[in-house]
Amino acid sequence: MCGRFTLASDPELLYGLFDDPKLQIEFTPRYNITPTQDVAVIANTQDEGEDKKVDYFHWGLIPTWAKDPKIGSRMINARSETLSEKPSFKSAYKRKRCLILADGYYEWQTVPGEKNKQPIYIRLKSQNPFAFAGLWEEWKANYMEKPLRSCTIITCPPNSYLEDIHHRMPVILPQDAYTQWLAPDEQPNETLQPLLIPYAGEEMEAYPVSRFVNRPANDSPECIAPMSDTDDNNVKYVSQSLF
Repeated sequence: MCGRFTLASDPELLYGLFDDPKLQIEFTPRYNITPTQDVAVIANTQDEGEDKKVDYFHWGLIPTWAKDPKIGSRMINARSETLSEKPSFKSAYKRKRCLILADGYYEWQTVPGEKNKQPIYIRLKSQNPFAFAGLWEEWKANYMEKPLRSCTIITCPPNSYLEDIHHRMPVILPQDAYTQWLAPDEQPNETLQPLLIPYAGEEMEAYPVSRFVNRPANDSPECIAPMSDTDDNNVKYVSQSLF
């Protein structure tokens, strides 16, 4: 799964990621993005030829038929294998896809003999930003002037590098898949499923970080600072399992 992530890269790197100097983006560096917060998204809402634009959607997809928007807190992730079957996701899978911008994410690894799990920070070796595959929806109550746009991050089985950390990982799309994923027209399952695969493990790195990140209110570079063996007795085990 993916329950926390970061986006703190220089905007210039994001312009390069999309090869688009006209990309409209403004954001404050975030080191501990949590569910139900707003996240940076590029959705397939643009008309052909229109410049890409970064919007901010509520993290936790709220289906159009939902009676209570709180349902979104249980839909921060969507399993790639069942997108075409689940009522909450199948319509968005066909028509409302998006890229969710990030440059790293966290998972919590079980440590033998310890009650508390060890947080692990995962990113690309290049330390460049990337995009999760996501779905989005619009939800509107009678009292609202504008609909609320929300999103979910798609997950898949992990690659061999990450399988000892967690049994799922977010789908990180390669750059050459962006255009197809953001196509505004309806796409069949047969076209989309081949995109929803684990990212290459040899291009990723992971390391233990302080439990400082466990508290959602903590949102600073300290969240992603690597731990040393002197910081915590659990680190030696975690480091061995990763490297």
